[in-house]
Amino acid sequence: MPNQIDFSKTPLSEVYGDNCFSDAVMKERLPANVYKELLAVQNDGQLLSSKAAEVIAKSMKDWALEKGATHYTHWFQPLTGLTAEKHDSFISPKSDGSMLLEFSDKELIQGEPDASSFPNGGLRATFEARGYTAWDTSSPAVIKEVGGVKTLTIPTAFFSYTGDALDKKVPLLRSMVAVNDQALRVLRSLGNTTTKKICINVGPEQEYFLVDEEFYDKRPDLRLAGRTVFGTMSAKGQEMDDHYFGAIKERVGLFMKELNCELWKLGVPAKTQHNEVAPNQFEIATVYSSANISTDTNQLLMETIKNVAKHHKLVALLHEKPFAGVNGSGKHNNWSISTDDGQNLLSPGKSPEENVQFLLFLTSVIKAVDEYAVLLRLSAANSGNDHRLGANEAPPAIVSMYLGEKITEILESIGNGTPLVRRDGKLVELGLTTIPSFPIDDTDRNRTSPFAFTGNKFEFRMVGSSQSLAGPNTMLNAAVAEILSEVGDRLEKSSDVMAEAKAIIKEFYCNHKRIIFNGNGYSEEWVEEAQKRGLPNLPNTVEALSHLTDEEFVKVFEKHKIFASHEIASRQEIYLEIYMQQINIEASLMVEMAKGKIVPAANRYLSELLSGITAQKGFGFEPTQLTLLAKKLSETIDSTLKEVEVLDSKIKQLAASEESTLEMAKFTHDEIVGTMETLRGFGDTLEELTDSSYWPYPKYEDLLFRL
Repeated sequence: MPNQIDFSKTPLSEVYGDNCFSDAVMKERLPANVYKELLAVQNDGQLLSSKAAEVIAKSMKDWALEKGATHYTHWFQPLTGLTAEKHDSFISPKSDGSMLLEFSDKELIQGEPDASSFPNGGLRATFEARGYTAWDTSSPAVIKEVGGVKTLTIPTAFFSYTGDALDKKVPLLRSMVAVNDQALRVLRSLGNTTTKKICINVGPEQEYFLVDEEFYDKRPDLRLAGRTVFGTMSAKGQEMDDHYFGAIKERVGLFMKELNCELWKLGVPAKTQHNEVAPNQFEIATVYSSANISTDTNQLLMETIKNVAKHHKLVALLHEKPFAGVNGSGKHNNWSISTDDGQNLLSPGKSPEENVQFLLFLTSVIKAVDEYAVLLRLSAANSGNDHRLGANEAPPAIVSMYLGEKITEILESIGNGTPLVRRDGKLVELGLTTIPSFPIDDTDRNRTSPFAFTGNKFEFRMVGSSQSLAGPNTMLNAAVAEILSEVGDRLEKSSDVMAEAKAIIKEFYCNHKRIIFNGNGYSEEWVEEAQKRGLPNLPNTVEALSHLTDEEFVKVFEKHKIFASHEIASRQEIYLEIYMQQINIEASLMVEMAKGKIVPAANRYLSELLSGITAQKGFGFEPTQLTLLAKKLSETIDSTLKEVEVLDSKIKQLAASEESTLEMAKFTHDEIVGTMETLRGFGDTLEELTDSSYWPYPKYEDLLFRL
């Protein structure tokens, strides 16, 4: 068991941020003029001088050496969905055999990793390997410690020799700039002359499973695919709701204690933890920060969860659906928009019905979500989420918005032109007010809604547990920026800004209220109703991603300089390839597991059954039920082997295909995924029919109830 910090002896204040080169650390260690220049770079877009960069690099190196680091890395987020890093030491040898410890401004600001093996979707030729990393000054450097090895980790952007974005950070940063530019136009038109910067804030909630490593090691599907491709539910699942918010077991509690400590040391503000609905499923939430920093810290969080789990002989599963029959895992993306002078633009205030600024931004988001629902849907698309969305455990694949009774009532009154009476009996007259406070629980949290208003923010609940936050927030920001651009155009041209603002609020709500649904998103009635409303229903990843390069979306990306057309085309290619690769791994595992162990195990049990039947008949007995069991087992074995051959044939057919990536992805979903489902049915029936002592893999009871 790893050492645990005793917080009765070591104050938490001494632990928090200990491995983070935070703003407080920089303020303490940097000369005042250099610190001031860095703030100007972060807040005003000023270029960092080489002289200041040299001072920062030396300070960062000295700090890292004091912490015990010997290497540094430019840490970036390629389009694999994971993170990447190449380590360089601080050592610089001298001719006399001695050495210096160096870290220059150039080494801090830019690196050049070999980029040839990262997915690029046609952005460059294979022989054009050069890729660059550039320091993201807005996200703090940290000391990552794995197995006692400490490395200075510098968050960076990753781009090609020609300047194309090869990562997820660059488009996210571009989208944040787009929202900033358009929202400021709106605020200026409304008379705000003090706000200088718009902040997109995100607070993620991360769900995950823990399993004992002993059982994990015996499941090739968990090891290679992150989910069980075979497996029947145990006699007990989550139907008793006894795990949800239940008492945390000692072993898990020790894991969570170390996890929190490691996150706090990195400056990651881990706040809330609890048992989730499914057995051995848990959630951890971090405090709000900018979308960019939240994306980085969530990647650190996922890495840390996995690393810390190993110390406790556990394995963390971040797949959206590791186990059939129980809830999958998501990553709720709580999104808000605020100003540098303390205004939350989605805060209704004490009198939201009078708050034009709030209603204008709210209805702009409503229009953005309605017009760009497909972008939001595809931003949460991956093979794991296909098993989760719409399965009565997560929001449906149909994008809708939940506003709650009070806000909906206000908007309906505006839309219908009917007077709204306040509780004090006075008629409401729309004015221009910005009232900062509003009861956070005035609206409930609709857990069936993909995009729910929760008091002063929106909770985007479709995001998958394994996903980077960058993609969903980039798409959401792009949509909102485009609508705010329209609002800015109209207000700037208007001779009566207040009248135009009121007209926009009414128009946006009336034209886009089809996206608002406050009821049960799990119901079949809602699917039918959504179809009547004309809302898009894209139930799988391939259908969703096929729209990524739609002309209307490309125009928005290019207008706001978030993606060039070739950059977005490359992402469609990459994400479809990743989808096919993931499904191919799972399908190949099914073939291997069925032929290699499942069928042989069932056949051995069948042989024992037949021997028993023969013996009983020798004594004149008539083992009718055993005979029926043997017959069913034999037929299922035969059906399993036939389906294995069908699946294997389709895997080979895909491998030999020369169709476009999109057509191959469609084949993968339409042909291979369906065959996998059929094969799983036969395999799981064999598990039910076969004596447990013969079964070659740990069962769900072991995986979900042994911690």
